[in-house]
Amino acid sequence: MQELVEKAVRGDADAFLELMEMNSLSMYKTARGILKNDNDVSDAIQDTILTSFEKIHKLKNPQYFKTWLIRILINECNQILRHYKKVNTIEEVPETPRQDKTLAEFEFKEMLEQVDEKYRVILVLYYEQGFKISEIAELLELNENTVKTRLARAREQIRSAYFQEDTGKKDKSIGRERSSDEKTNQFSNRREYTAG
Repeated sequence: MQELVEKAVRGDADAFLELMEMNSLSMYKTARGILKNDNDVSDAIQDTILTSFEKIHKLKNPQYFKTWLIRILINECNQILRHYKKVNTIEEVPETPRQDKTLAEFEFKEMLEQVDEKYRVILVLYYEQGFKISEIAELLELNENTVKTRLARAREQIRSAYFQEDTGKKDKSIGRERSSDEKTNQFSNRREYTAG
Protein backbone atom coordinates (compact mmCIF):
# COMPACT_ATOMS: atom_id res chain seq x y z
CA MET A 1 0.00 0.00 0.00
CA GLN A 2 2.90 2.37 0.71
CA GLU A 3 3.94 2.25 -2.94
CA LEU A 4 0.41 3.28 -4.01
CA VAL A 5 0.44 6.12 -1.51
CA GLU A 6 3.77 7.37 -2.87
CA LYS A 7 2.38 7.28 -6.42
CA ALA A 8 -0.75 9.14 -5.32
CA VAL A 9 1.35 11.80 -3.57
CA ARG A 10 3.20 12.31 -6.86
CA GLY A 11 -0.16 12.89 -8.61
CA ASP A 12 -1.10 9.43 -9.93
CA ALA A 13 -4.93 9.55 -10.01
CA ASP A 14 -5.27 5.80 -10.64
CA ALA A 15 -3.21 5.01 -7.55
CA PHE A 16 -5.37 7.41 -5.54
CA LEU A 17 -8.57 5.72 -6.76
CA GLU A 18 -7.17 2.32 -5.86
CA LEU A 19 -6.35 3.59 -2.35
CA MET A 20 -9.92 4.87 -1.97
CA GLU A 21 -11.31 1.50 -3.04
CA MET A 22 -9.02 -0.30 -0.59
CA ASN A 23 -10.20 1.95 2.27
CA SER A 24 -13.88 2.33 1.34
CA LEU A 25 -15.20 -0.24 3.82
CA SER A 26 -13.07 1.18 6.60
CA MET A 27 -14.32 4.69 5.84
CA TYR A 28 -17.93 3.50 5.73
CA LYS A 29 -17.72 1.71 9.08
CA THR A 30 -16.06 4.68 10.75
CA ALA A 31 -18.54 7.21 9.35
CA ARG A 32 -21.51 4.95 10.13
CA GLY A 33 -20.35 4.69 13.72
CA ILE A 34 -20.43 8.48 14.05
CA LEU A 35 -23.38 9.38 11.84
CA LYS A 36 -26.74 7.64 11.90
CA ASN A 37 -27.96 8.40 8.41
CA ASP A 38 -26.61 6.66 5.28
CA ASN A 39 -26.99 9.86 3.23
CA ASP A 40 -24.79 11.74 5.71
CA VAL A 41 -22.30 8.87 5.65
CA SER A 42 -22.13 9.12 1.85
CA ASP A 43 -21.65 12.89 2.04
CA ALA A 44 -18.87 12.54 4.61
CA ILE A 45 -17.07 9.92 2.52
CA GLN A 46 -17.39 11.97 -0.68
CA ASP A 47 -16.08 15.08 1.06
CA THR A 48 -13.24 13.04 2.54
CA ILE A 49 -12.25 11.70 -0.86
CA LEU A 50 -12.32 15.18 -2.37
CA THR A 51 -10.34 16.74 0.48
CA SER A 52 -7.77 13.96 0.53
CA PHE A 53 -7.34 14.17 -3.26
CA GLU A 54 -6.74 17.91 -3.02
CA LYS A 55 -4.29 17.59 -0.10
CA ILE A 56 -2.53 14.27 -0.63
CA HIS A 57 0.55 16.07 -1.92
CA LYS A 58 0.98 17.45 1.62
CA LEU A 59 1.19 13.97 3.17
CA LYS A 60 4.72 13.67 4.52
CA ASN A 61 4.75 10.06 5.77
CA PRO A 62 3.08 7.55 3.43
CA GLN A 63 3.00 4.98 6.25
CA TYR A 64 0.41 7.16 8.04
CA PHE A 65 -1.94 7.40 5.07
CA LYS A 66 -4.82 5.52 6.67
CA THR A 67 -4.54 7.52 9.90
CA TRP A 68 -4.48 10.73 7.85
CA LEU A 69 -7.50 9.63 5.81
CA ILE A 70 -9.54 8.62 8.86
CA ARG A 71 -8.70 11.94 10.55
CA ILE A 72 -10.11 13.80 7.53
CA LEU A 73 -13.20 11.58 7.63
CA ILE A 74 -13.77 12.23 11.33
CA ASN A 75 -13.48 15.98 10.71
CA GLU A 76 -16.06 15.74 7.91
CA CYS A 77 -18.41 13.73 10.14
CA ASN A 78 -18.03 16.27 12.93
CA GLN A 79 -18.79 19.07 10.49
CA ILE A 80 -22.05 17.34 9.51
CA LEU A 81 -22.96 16.86 13.17
CA ARG A 82 -22.30 20.54 13.88
CA HIS A 83 -24.52 21.45 10.95
CA TYR A 84 -27.38 19.40 12.39
CA LYS A 85 -26.92 20.95 15.81
CA LYS A 86 -27.25 24.40 14.23
CA VAL A 87 -30.31 23.48 12.21
CA ASN A 88 -31.85 21.53 15.11
CA THR A 89 -35.02 20.81 13.17
CA ILE A 90 -34.25 17.35 11.93
CA GLU A 91 -36.32 14.45 13.17
CA GLU A 92 -34.58 11.17 12.75
CA VAL A 93 -36.58 8.15 11.71
CA PRO A 94 -34.91 4.98 12.92
CA GLU A 95 -33.71 2.82 10.09
CA THR A 96 -34.76 -0.77 9.95
CA PRO A 97 -31.76 -3.08 10.11
CA ARG A 98 -30.66 -4.52 6.79
CA GLN A 99 -31.36 -8.20 6.39
CA ASP A 100 -27.77 -9.07 5.47
CA LYS A 101 -26.26 -7.81 8.71
CA THR A 102 -24.92 -10.46 10.99
CA LEU A 103 -26.22 -10.67 14.52
CA ALA A 104 -22.85 -9.48 15.86
CA GLU A 105 -22.90 -6.38 13.61
CA PHE A 106 -26.46 -5.58 14.62
CA GLU A 107 -25.68 -5.98 18.33
CA PHE A 108 -22.54 -3.85 18.01
CA LYS A 109 -24.57 -1.09 16.34
CA GLU A 110 -27.20 -1.42 19.04
CA MET A 111 -24.49 -1.05 21.70
CA LEU A 112 -23.12 2.05 19.98
CA GLU A 113 -26.55 3.64 20.36
CA GLN A 114 -26.23 3.23 24.14
CA VAL A 115 -23.20 5.51 24.50
CA ASP A 116 -22.65 9.25 24.27
CA GLU A 117 -21.49 10.62 20.93
CA LYS A 118 -17.98 11.46 22.19
CA TYR A 119 -17.42 7.81 23.11
CA ARG A 120 -18.91 6.32 19.95
CA VAL A 121 -16.05 7.27 17.63
CA ILE A 122 -13.49 5.81 20.03
CA LEU A 123 -15.41 2.52 20.15
CA VAL A 124 -15.59 2.36 16.35
CA LEU A 125 -11.91 3.13 15.90
CA TYR A 126 -10.85 0.67 18.60
CA TYR A 127 -13.18 -2.27 17.96
CA GLU A 128 -14.17 -1.93 14.29
CA GLN A 129 -11.00 -0.46 12.81
CA GLY A 130 -8.47 -2.03 15.17
CA PHE A 131 -6.57 1.17 15.92
CA LYS A 132 -4.34 1.20 19.00
CA ILE A 133 -5.07 3.63 21.81
CA SER A 134 -2.01 5.71 20.87
CA GLU A 135 -3.22 5.94 17.26
CA ILE A 136 -6.71 6.97 18.36
CA ALA A 137 -5.20 9.63 20.60
CA GLU A 138 -3.24 10.99 17.64
CA LEU A 139 -6.26 10.85 15.30
CA LEU A 140 -8.57 12.65 17.71
CA GLU A 141 -5.85 14.92 19.06
CA LEU A 142 -6.43 13.69 22.61
CA ASN A 143 -4.20 12.52 25.41
CA GLU A 144 -3.83 8.71 25.55
CA ASN A 145 -5.22 8.68 29.09
CA THR A 146 -8.29 10.54 27.86
CA VAL A 147 -8.85 7.88 25.20
CA LYS A 148 -8.48 5.12 27.81
CA THR A 149 -10.90 6.91 30.13
CA ARG A 150 -13.47 7.42 27.38
CA LEU A 151 -13.16 3.79 26.33
CA ALA A 152 -13.73 2.68 29.94
CA ARG A 153 -16.68 5.06 30.35
CA ALA A 154 -18.24 3.83 27.12
CA ARG A 155 -17.98 0.25 28.34
CA GLU A 156 -19.55 1.32 31.64
CA GLN A 157 -22.42 3.06 29.86
CA ILE A 158 -23.08 -0.10 27.87
CA ARG A 159 -22.90 -2.22 31.00
CA SER A 160 -25.31 0.14 32.80
CA ALA A 161 -27.73 0.13 29.87
CA TYR A 162 -27.87 -3.64 29.89
CA PHE A 163 -28.34 -3.80 33.66
CA GLN A 164 -31.33 -1.48 33.31
CA GLU A 165 -32.90 -3.70 30.67
CA ASP A 166 -34.88 -6.74 31.60
CA THR A 167 -32.26 -9.39 32.42
CA GLY A 168 -34.59 -12.08 31.12
CA LYS A 169 -33.96 -11.16 27.49
CA LYS A 170 -33.61 -14.28 25.38
CA ASP A 171 -30.58 -14.91 23.21
CA LYS A 172 -32.33 -15.94 20.00
CA SER A 173 -29.20 -17.39 18.46
CA ILE A 174 -28.90 -20.17 21.05
CA GLY A 175 -32.33 -20.18 22.77
CA ARG A 176 -31.23 -19.37 26.32
CA GLU A 177 -31.10 -16.36 28.58
CA ARG A 178 -27.96 -14.26 28.66
CA SER A 179 -26.73 -12.43 31.69
CA SER A 180 -25.55 -8.81 31.54
CA ASP A 181 -21.97 -10.02 32.04
CA GLU A 182 -22.22 -12.20 28.93
CA LYS A 183 -23.49 -9.25 26.90
CA THR A 184 -20.66 -7.04 28.10
CA ASN A 185 -18.10 -9.78 27.41
CA GLN A 186 -19.47 -10.15 23.90
CA PHE A 187 -18.80 -6.44 23.33
CA SER A 188 -15.30 -6.67 24.83
CA ASN A 189 -14.50 -9.64 22.60
CA ARG A 190 -15.78 -7.83 19.49
CA ARG A 191 -12.29 -6.57 18.67
CA GLU A 192 -10.95 -10.11 18.51
CA TYR A 193 -13.83 -11.14 16.24
CA THR A 194 -13.39 -8.30 13.76
CA ALA A 195 -9.60 -8.63 13.64
CA GLY A 196 -9.84 -12.20 12.36
